[in-house]
Amino acid sequence: MIIEFEEQLLALIDQRVETASDDELFAGGYLRGHISLSAADCEAEGINDIEQLKGRIVASLEAARSELAPADRTIVNDLWQELQNEI
Repeated sequence: MIIEFEEQLLALIDQRVETASDDELFAGGYLRGHISLSAADCEAEGINDIEQLKGRIVASLEAARSELAPADRTIVNDLWQELQNEI
C-alpha cells in the first residue's frame, strides 16, 4: 500500500516535468527525496498506513525546514498539498 502510494505521488511529479516552471521542478525534486525516504522508513518498519506515511513526509519536510528559504518552503508545501489533492 505504501509503495503504491509512493509510486502514485512520484508519477504525478513526473507528469508535471514537461510543463513545470523552474520552481515547480525544484519542488518536485525536493519532494521526491522526502517521499521516497519516508516510504522506505515505513516499509522497513512494516507500516502500511497511508496517513502515517503522509505524517512522516510532513515531519521530514518540517525537520529540513532550515534548508529552504521561506519562499521555497511555500512552493514545496503548495506542491505537496496539490499532490495529495490529486490522489
